[in-house]
Amino acid sequence: MTDPLALGSVRGRAHRHGRAALAVGFFVQGVVFALLVTRIPAIQDRYGISDAMLPVFLAAVPVLAGAGSVGAELLVRRYRAGVVLRAVQPVVGLALLAAGSGHAVWQLGAALTVFGLAVGALDASMNMLGVGLQAAYGRSIMLGFHAAYSLGGIIGASLAWWGAHEDLSLAVLYAPAVAVLVPVGLVAGHWFTEGPGSPASDGAEQEARPVGMRMLLPLCMVMAFAYIGDSTVSNWSAKYLEDVLHSSEQLATVPYSVYMATTLVGRAFGDLGVRRFGAVAVVRTGALLSAGGFAVVAAAPGPWTGLAGFTLLGLGLCVVVPQTFAAAGRLFPQSAQSAIARLNIFNYVGFLVGSPLVGALGEAWSYRGAMLVPMVLVLAIVSRAPAFAAGGGRYGDGHERPRAVDVG
Repeated sequence: MTDPLALGSVRGRAHRHGRAALAVGFFVQGVVFALLVTRIPAIQDRYGISDAMLPVFLAAVPVLAGAGSVGAELLVRRYRAGVVLRAVQPVVGLALLAAGSGHAVWQLGAALTVFGLAVGALDASMNMLGVGLQAAYGRSIMLGFHAAYSLGGIIGASLAWWGAHEDLSLAVLYAPAVAVLVPVGLVAGHWFTEGPGSPASDGAEQEARPVGMRMLLPLCMVMAFAYIGDSTVSNWSAKYLEDVLHSSEQLATVPYSVYMATTLVGRAFGDLGVRRFGAVAVVRTGALLSAGGFAVVAAAPGPWTGLAGFTLLGLGLCVVVPQTFAAAGRLFPQSAQSAIARLNIFNYVGFLVGSPLVGALGEAWSYRGAMLVPMVLVLAIVSRAPAFAAGGGRYGDGHERPRAVDVG
């Protein structure tokens, strides 16, 4: 069979440019999302939102994002995923600026509504393009895209810390960031490239078999479990270290930073592991590391041991989500975009469930005990790992395509 990338250097260059452009798109989204979530206390103060009402606003964003992901599935049937991504990425940035610039609660509600719907479509379309490019390359590159997102998250969180340290208003912090990121995203969008199996490439989506949720369900469960683990770290790591392990306030801010840094490192090198050992082995190892990290956190006698546990968590969880999207693309090669849009919904299910679940268990039982629940859930990913072999976990007969058709 003729490999599509062997048909000429023009297509090879297009995919190299598309890969770099999509990495920029992931990076931009990482910065924007971090600027929102790390400044939630400041947003609450700006609009005078009570502690009782804050969870309502926070829950609304992932619910709307789920709707946005459903919308993305409908849109890409008519427009290319790259067109959808190019359209919604500036909207996400502008919605961030609106959230930091208003004065009335209704203005915040409107901004978060737009943000949620757009970010759902953005997450889905970004991963559609990533999976398509990975299919074109014939080797694992998805973790690299998510590494760019992690890097953006670290930079966004650092900008947010600097803004808080300098006592900058949200509008003053967000305006220059959006003024830079929106044009960067638009320029990168010019180079977005569709992979094989997309409607833009061969019309296959219309002829493909429907995406059966029964077949997709194991991956949906993995996605939800992974994000329950992730939301536990992002929402409860600081409180856990300070209140349970009796760390200083300064040290309590470190676990999430360490988690983000180890996530970046794991994703930067994770594609090499998939190429060498296959997706099943990498996902199993990641799930076991994650479960071990939660076990260490739950049993930690002091803050430094807890910090080591959160480090393990970052190294383990970081590989699961990108490989879950990739596995959906292999499971439904001709309907990958629909599968990814539906799978992406369970990203937000995990966020919605994770933080309230740990909080409720922590209050009713103990926070040490609460850490065992995400431990069990990420450990369950090990039993679901065979789903990652669907379509060939190494994109060929036990190995990846020959380097002769590699495009970068």
